[in-house]
Amino acid sequence: MIPAEEQAQRRAALRALLAKPLLVADADGEALVLVRRHLTELREWLNRETGWRLVADSETARLFKTATTLSDPSHPARGHHKEPFSRRRYVTICLALSALARADAQTTLGGLADDVLTAAAEPELAGCGFTLSLDSRADRSDLVAVVRLLLDWGVLSRVSGDEEAYLSAGTDVLYDVRRPVLGVLLSGLRGPSTVTAAGSSERLAELTAEPVAESEELRNQALRRRLTRRLLDDPVVYYDELEADERAYLLSQRHAITRRIADATGMIPEMRAEGIAMVDPEDELTDVRMPEQRTDGHLTLLVAEYLARREQAGLDELHAFLREAAAEHSAYWRKGVTEPGAETELLAIALEKLTALRLVEADGSVVRSRSAIARFALSEPTIRETRKATADAASTSF
Repeated sequence: MIPAEEQAQRRAALRALLAKPLLVADADGEALVLVRRHLTELREWLNRETGWRLVADSETARLFKTATTLSDPSHPARGHHKEPFSRRRYVTICLALSALARADAQTTLGGLADDVLTAAAEPELAGCGFTLSLDSRADRSDLVAVVRLLLDWGVLSRVSGDEEAYLSAGTDVLYDVRRPVLGVLLSGLRGPSTVTAAGSSERLAELTAEPVAESEELRNQALRRRLTRRLLDDPVVYYDELEADERAYLLSQRHAITRRIADATGMIPEMRAEGIAMVDPEDELTDVRMPEQRTDGHLTLLVAEYLARREQAGLDELHAFLREAAAEHSAYWRKGVTEPGAETELLAIALEKLTALRLVEADGSVVRSRSAIARFALSEPTIRETRKATADAASTSF
């Protein structure tokens, strides 16, 4: 029997890794201490249940997660104003990391920009349609967004200067390059230089491909690991999206798998006929929260309730619904929500959240509800008379 205090510490350490797979000492000191204290047990559980690798030292703890699906665009990297990263920015990240791998212990934003520009001039990138210059503010904003992400990750540490000043006045910024963090960023199952496929999707598949199991025991282990990853990572796992062998294994082993996840993480399994969701009562193990406060949170909740009563709805129908909702709640929502065309942006915000939570799927001009959205359905209130109300009615009925 594991003592309660030790079990609570292991659970806190694992939750910290699931919420943030890269922990850095100066930003995540307490969590890093817990991970290092229970490193052996955490490694054993993660290897057995997920196949994910965990490494930790005095500077970092890195959980090398592998994506459950390679085609899900609903959880992108985001910029300073929460805008999703473009393909251009992702390429710039790779070029910046390549430049930092060869940089000195310190670098400047201007020096990094020069190195990225040099790398971007490679004919192979031009042949793919990628070009980069820093002549416009928009171009420089892409680079600054990448640098700010690297600051958040802990790859860079700002020594002096400010990125906003670089954008507006060209003032340089000085950074320390943190090589212990830089060295554990790459999480593929094999080195990129060993990938030989030509197409983008084929290269991703090769980069994340796992060995083929040759025995029944190893096949079951691979199934258990894949399903546990999905239950840990995906808001909802629907049975109809699984391969036949995955679905059969999960249906037969769902209680055992979800119990192990619940014991290790504190998440609660919610099992339905259509699938399984592991719900976090602390609302920490997600990057998309619902419900939320303010305008975006309220309108998303209203759209979810609207769609929960329908199998599908067209964009025009949803735009009309949001125009009515904006007029009704304009006193509480932010300014501009009743302006002509504002409903388009409002619906995009709501659908982005609902899609990321796997509650809806958008197909062209139609939005289809998924089973889990039923939790947001509201029924008509039932009004029951109290004894006093009945007595009062009786006394005045003569």
